[in-house]
Amino acid sequence: MIDNGDFMEYARVFDHLYGTNRDSVARQLEKDHDVLLEIDWQGARQVRAAFPGCCSIFVLPPSLDILRKRLTGRGQDSTEVVQRRMRDAQAEISHWAEFDQLLVNDNFDITLEELIAILNDHRVQRPHRKNKEYQRLAQQLGKS
Repeated sequence: MIDNGDFMEYARVFDHLYGTNRDSVARQLEKDHDVLLEIDWQGARQVRAAFPGCCSIFVLPPSLDILRKRLTGRGQDSTEVVQRRMRDAQAEISHWAEFDQLLVNDNFDITLEELIAILNDHRVQRPHRKNKEYQRLAQQLGKS
């Protein structure tokens, strides 16, 4: 499928290949539906290149400690896999500034409300203010 160009984006994440089927997204867009992709920074770069007007949103855990607790709490991965995912998560997080918006998933209901607000603003082409988490993280990392 990669060789045939069937993916609008694809990437290798945690030793697995993931991709988004181009035709399935095109069908939704033709129906004037919003399309929300759960992809990593590599795929997001590809989508932004193909769809410059898209809205990219980076979702973060509240902290690396909470991420570790979430990963171990699932009971799906070995200690080695959790350690690797934590190491890789830090590399992923370093790409946060490439995105239009940043959400910190501390409380699911609040995060969902903010996501909906961002999508609604984008749909009517109204600029959405950068949320306080974006500004706080930018200040901590010395970015504007």
